[in-house]
Amino acid sequence: MQSTPVISFSLSLLPSLFLYVSFLPVCTAIFGLPGSSVPPLSHQVDGILENIRLKDTDLDKFIYLREVATTNNDLYYSALINNVEELMPIVYTPTVGAACLNHSHITTPSQKPTPSSGLYVTLDDLGSVPKVLDTWPHQNVSCVVVTDGERILGLGDLGANGLPIPIGKLALYSACAGINPAECLPLCVDVGTENEALLKDPRYVGRRKRRERGHKYDELIDEVVTSLKEKYGDKVLIQFEDFGNSNAFRLLRKYEETCCCFNDDIQGTASVVLAGLIASKAITGKELSDHTFLFLGAGEAGAGIADLIAFAIESDTGCSPEEARKNIWLYDSKGLVVAGRMKELAHHKQPFAHESPPRATFLECCDALNPSAIIGVSAQPGTFTRSVVESVSNSHANPIVFALSNPTSKAECTASEAYEWSGGRALFASGSPFEAVELSDAAVQRTFSREDRPYRYGSNVRVPGQGNNAYVFPGIGLGVLAAKAERVTKKDMLVAAKALAGMVSQKDIKVGRVYPELGGIRDISKAIAKEIVKEKGGDVG
Repeated sequence: MQSTPVISFSLSLLPSLFLYVSFLPVCTAIFGLPGSSVPPLSHQVDGILENIRLKDTDLDKFIYLREVATTNNDLYYSALINNVEELMPIVYTPTVGAACLNHSHITTPSQKPTPSSGLYVTLDDLGSVPKVLDTWPHQNVSCVVVTDGERILGLGDLGANGLPIPIGKLALYSACAGINPAECLPLCVDVGTENEALLKDPRYVGRRKRRERGHKYDELIDEVVTSLKEKYGDKVLIQFEDFGNSNAFRLLRKYEETCCCFNDDIQGTASVVLAGLIASKAITGKELSDHTFLFLGAGEAGAGIADLIAFAIESDTGCSPEEARKNIWLYDSKGLVVAGRMKELAHHKQPFAHESPPRATFLECCDALNPSAIIGVSAQPGTFTRSVVESVSNSHANPIVFALSNPTSKAECTASEAYEWSGGRALFASGSPFEAVELSDAAVQRTFSREDRPYRYGSNVRVPGQGNNAYVFPGIGLGVLAAKAERVTKKDMLVAAKALAGMVSQKDIKVGRVYPELGGIRDISKAIAKEIVKEKGGDVG
């Protein structure tokens, strides 16, 4: 079949590697199938969109798109690439959360793994992982997304039901960065689950045993990583996704010096959030080092973001790591993270345990610390209360309120709440999308008691930014592959954040959005990839 590009996205500017997006064939009639001719590809895509818009629920839309991917992978990617802004929330967050919850009930078991069905490695495969990888239909894999299903979004332990996460992530690698789907491997390591409902569900597709937490777990993960490198080469990119907190940090520390890998929940989230904070200077007038940050949630995302902010401050100012961290505070399930709790704290929280009296509630912390930026990564909906938002708004002209928990149902507050409670002054971003908000004149607070003055927006319309990891991980992956890199570093995450922030336009700023429109995601991915290749010493032409 003849091939034709469906998007004008060339990576010839990255001569160290030629990645093609012209993997989509011209659809022609095939003997034995209905019809003597096939409509042009664009008309077929229109048909896909028509059918999607007829579906009653987002989960129905997800199931339909998965069926398209199974029967006509080329058409699926043509639709996704050319309509990424509309389809990304279906393929990934927030709808992928519902897909994971229902995975065992909406999945038809396949006799052999396919790109749309993904691949399982179970604890029973210990000692035979290479044979499992041999069942994958494509042998030139360059990018792997792997999960063990223990911490799926904000939904908890979903075990084998977590497989839609790596499938969705890799669909975005292809749609947003042009990485050939045949080079992508979605992988779920099934070691059991603690989810009682799944263990009792007769249709659950996973291992019906409690989650393995002993040495066999480590042996299996090590065999998976080793086998991936042996089969696909030392430079195969491995993205860890939605592991539980303890394993996520531990496995990243274990493999980051010996593998080309990163953890998107820790590092990718940090990069995209940092980008929004850098871009916010156009509204707040503040450098990163001028802010006081308070995190609601101190797990993978919270600690990862805090660490990258500190690294950025250290890089920009030349200060010590300790100095860079002094105005970054974490709040966890037991209260403010302080030095007096050091003995009980997990390793990743300890660098941010400052000298302070203990404080039990998040509102107490806001009143005492006077943060200019509150960042929610707790998966506890409604925890950015009116009192919390008013507290930060009373002290800062344009407080930063990032409610980042996914899916939408887990957000710490909604966009309209943040805007209304702050008199239209808050700079809001979320993990899953919210609609634009038009505030009434009465809701917009035009006066402010302090000497610093709020930013003057162009109107009463506020457009929330979406701190979606899809802004960065495809470009990071593409840059790493293009540079033929052996490692992914913290500097790569900083470079990606600055590249993304540089794509935010004055038009975005005028409506309070600190991220560019998702419709330009391929250009964004290319810009990030280019900067990463440059950072790694590659030639970008």
